[in-house]
Amino acid sequence: MSRGRSSSPKNLETATVAVAERVPVADTKGSINLRIEANTRQLIDDAAAILGKTRTEFMIESARRQAIDVLLDQRLFTLEPERYDAFMHALDNPPAPGPKLRSLLRRAPAWKK
Repeated sequence: MSRGRSSSPKNLETATVAVAERVPVADTKGSINLRIEANTRQLIDDAAAILGKTRTEFMIESARRQAIDVLLDQRLFTLEPERYDAFMHALDNPPAPGPKLRSLLRRAPAWKK
């Protein structure tokens, strides 16, 4: 399924939102060990200091924000109600396979050539 976004900020209150649910993870703490170059570590330390945070706080917040963005980019899109209905209709009623699709499915994938 391809992903996409199609809404303007003014229409978000009327948009239909589809979100994939995740199973909650136990609330335990663990550790992550990283090996980074000294100049990268100094850059992180400088940025954390400007924000009044520890290196750990800064790195966790930055990594968490990036992870959320990546996951939302893959799982969340908003559509106005009419477009959502059209999208669901297209998923429920795919077109019949045509000659181009049949040809594509008969071809050997590039990784097997």
